[in-house]
Amino acid sequence: MKQRMWARAECAALLALIALCLLWEGWLAPLRPGGSMLILKCLPLVPAIPGVLRGRRYTSQWLTMAALLYFLEGAWRFSDPAPAGTLARVEIALSLVLYVAAVGHARASAPSRQKSDTIG
Repeated sequence: MKQRMWARAECAALLALIALCLLWEGWLAPLRPGGSMLILKCLPLVPAIPGVLRGRRYTSQWLTMAALLYFLEGAWRFSDPAPAGTLARVEIALSLVLYVAAVGHARASAPSRQKSDTIG
């Protein structure tokens, strides 16, 4: 039950962070008018989608490290003028939610935490 809850939160945060990156650098507040190559910053998250949808523990483990990179980018651009500063704050929040959900899912899906069917 907990494992499913963490997996759903992880999936929602991952997809929201990808959407934020695309919207931010594509249309809402790109570094250059008309968009910038920073739109590609969402690419490291894309390979995680199948693993997160399947509830794979290994994906959750490496996704925690990727989430920290997005947290750092948000912290770096935190003081930018609006709307980029506001989007950076949203990125920080989403990356923290993703980090906590990925850690929660990885812990809940650990083999040592699984109920055993055998009596021993």
